[in-house]
Amino acid sequence: MDALHTLDWVIIAAYAALTLALGLGFRRRASRSTEEYFLSGRSLPWWVLGTSMVATTFAADTPLAVTGFIREHGIWYNWFGWHYVMSQMLAVVLFSRFWRRAGVLTDNELIEMRYSGKPAAFLRGFKAGYFALLYNFIVLGWVLKGMGTVAEAVLGVDPDLAVVIGAALALSYALLAGFWGVVVTDVVQFVLAMTGSILVAVRAIHYVGGIAELKSRLVASPQFSANTLAFIPGGGWSWDSDFVKFLAFVTLMWWASHNADGGGYLIQRMAAAKDERHARGATLWFVVANNVIRYWPWILTALVSMVLFPTIPDGRGDEAAYPLVMLEVLGPGLLGLLLVSFFAAFMSTIDTHLNWGASYLINDIYRRFLRRDAGEKETVLAAKVCVLLMMACAVIVAFALSSIGKAWLFVWAMGAGIGPVLILRWFWWRINAWSEIAALASSVLLAVGFEVTAAIQSGSDYSLFATPVRVGDMALQTHHKAMILVPVTILVWLVVTFATRPVDPQILRPFYRRVRPFGRWGETARLEPGLHEAGLGWVIVRQWFAGCLGVFGLLFGIGNLLLLQMLPGLVLLGLGVTAGVYLGRSLAQD
Repeated sequence: MDALHTLDWVIIAAYAALTLALGLGFRRRASRSTEEYFLSGRSLPWWVLGTSMVATTFAADTPLAVTGFIREHGIWYNWFGWHYVMSQMLAVVLFSRFWRRAGVLTDNELIEMRYSGKPAAFLRGFKAGYFALLYNFIVLGWVLKGMGTVAEAVLGVDPDLAVVIGAALALSYALLAGFWGVVVTDVVQFVLAMTGSILVAVRAIHYVGGIAELKSRLVASPQFSANTLAFIPGGGWSWDSDFVKFLAFVTLMWWASHNADGGGYLIQRMAAAKDERHARGATLWFVVANNVIRYWPWILTALVSMVLFPTIPDGRGDEAAYPLVMLEVLGPGLLGLLLVSFFAAFMSTIDTHLNWGASYLINDIYRRFLRRDAGEKETVLAAKVCVLLMMACAVIVAFALSSIGKAWLFVWAMGAGIGPVLILRWFWWRINAWSEIAALASSVLLAVGFEVTAAIQSGSDYSLFATPVRVGDMALQTHHKAMILVPVTILVWLVVTFATRPVDPQILRPFYRRVRPFGRWGETARLEPGLHEAGLGWVIVRQWFAGCLGVFGLLFGIGNLLLLQMLPGLVLLGLGVTAGVYLGRSLAQD
């Protein structure tokens, strides 16, 4: 607590008062109906939704995990997040329109719109419970843990106590404001969070004497390696090389994850848009801001941490280096602003996941299986009870986590292999409910099996999500698991697909009329002439490629310029701008 000045406390108190006022302001509007509580009446513009998407994916844990990645592996390891550009851009040019046309309240609702029979009903309920509870508890747990790590490093507060206090504050706001409060305050919280991260990066770079001096001093850091500053790593083709890990990220993981056609809380925002164009615009702004804008302040601060703190005191791990840099380089007022920016990022993610998880439990379980005739007041009250219980469970998970970054990797593994099913269900009539059930079940069983094996091998030394499975002298890392999980899962769901009955045509035809997809729809397409847009597939491919090229060009162009590599920076920046202009013109003609 001694690190904070009176001015810091004034800034923190002002933010807390603003948050409470906004929560109270949206309380009545959010409680009108479930559609208002979960989708803000489908009335939101692209810039609000897109900014909310970015704010949601930027929590207190994110810069900590990025710092850990860079200190252990190098800049290139952020491909664990950057590879999602390719699936996110598919959402821009394609899936954002499909989701808005579907008119669903949750993405799980699509299951019974696209599939038929008891398998579809089971899958809808199972996925709702699985992602609202197991998946969501892990995400909420690592976000809470990130806030506790910051509080411990900067304020000297017991991290478990900080987790409880942070959970209580975020919970009170989530109960009051619903989705209205989430998206509106996300705009404020994004500005605060980005201002804070840029500020700490600028101060940190100045503290060590500038970029040139930082690069010179990095070489002396015990954690420095040939790949520390690399955007694409070297290392050859050996099983454990960094280059093979990189290849797994960019060739395998982006299309295999459970976010392949958008991802739950992003789909929630697409569904809340005014229309298809606003849904697409929101997703495009998210992809650019999420990848081009937000990463570099964290990366620069992480590099400074390697100079200032080559080893972390008290055995707290590499992820604690980020708040230690904050404490080292910021003075009165600035430290308070940084803490507010961290808490803003924390609040946006916590509130989103609570609201999104409750939408699954209410729309896909409570109103679907338990209380079909429930009124609006009853369902809003039930949603608030769900929010309360989810937060309580998330606190327990936060106490058990040992590594934020490792928890990220486990969550990916739980959905590895289901991505192709999620993509193909929009384009191929033969995909059915059993395809998704088989893909998800095999992914979860393999991911949990890896953890159980690690626990058995390690005994009392086992640490949740942080202990690798050992095969002989080799430890199975994320990319090794991906090379096992993805092909096994795909083989399982393909076999199951052809071994089970196709979807009832009476289900497929209404879905086809509403969504208007292209691809292989067989008899359904012949019975619904005029809906298929000829040649649209190649237009989408060109838009997707230009979008990916634009984002990566801007991302690495800015990165090269920041690291004083001027020629490649300018070339990549020009490439990114050119591709972005082409994409903008192409989308405007749709």
